[in-house]
Amino acid sequence: MTTALAEARVARGMRAQLELRRRAIAAGARPIGWKVGFGAPAALAKFALSAPLLGFMLDRNVVASGAAVSLAGWVKPAAEPEIAVDMGADLPGGGSRTAAAEAIAAIGPAIELADVAFAPEDVEAILSGNIFHRHVLFGSHDRRRAGGRVDGLHARVWRNGAPHADTREVEQNTGKLVDIVRHVADVLAACGEQLRAGDVIIAGSVIAPIFLSPDDRALDYTLDPIGSVAVSFTAS
Repeated sequence: MTTALAEARVARGMRAQLELRRRAIAAGARPIGWKVGFGAPAALAKFALSAPLLGFMLDRNVVASGAAVSLAGWVKPAAEPEIAVDMGADLPGGGSRTAAAEAIAAIGPAIELADVAFAPEDVEAILSGNIFHRHVLFGSHDRRRAGGRVDGLHARVWRNGAPHADTREVEQNTGKLVDIVRHVADVLAACGEQLRAGDVIIAGSVIAPIFLSPDDRALDYTLDPIGSVAVSFTAS
């Protein structure tokens, strides 16, 4: 058993999740990349994890920035302002931090929408259900940030038009982008997959997840100086 899948609960959850991904691809979905979750320090401690959990993303879950998303039927909707990482080269497992940095072609803002449909207590169940993933929205990506450079970035979030969060410490809640990319490559290699050029990784929420209420109408997220991404919500 490789280090990346040393825990039996993680290994079982990843096997179930990747089978879900294979079935979706066989049915016509196109894979676009990967997501990490539960990587904030509090979540790692709560679940006794040494690294974030890994999920997948498909083209059918992408929503254009500025679009309206219906939350009808969702159990516990959540929004996460994240940094998206564009892979410019394949990255095998077991590589160095230097190799991981060299494989990063660009970064930019993204918002993930998740539905926490059951109490997040069982790591295997969380992984088997693809970490509650429902949608992802992307903003513009900046190739001048190749290598995962985050110096000078300023993340600001508005909820229903009012300021919600403001931070210049964009890796504080997630860990370093280069380490996240390296971790994704290692987990995929342990599962018989590979992190490839063209894949996009969303690296975890730069602030605490925002649990949405029926009164929420919109979320706007700016990652200065790169750009913005926005989503509005409907109840039907």
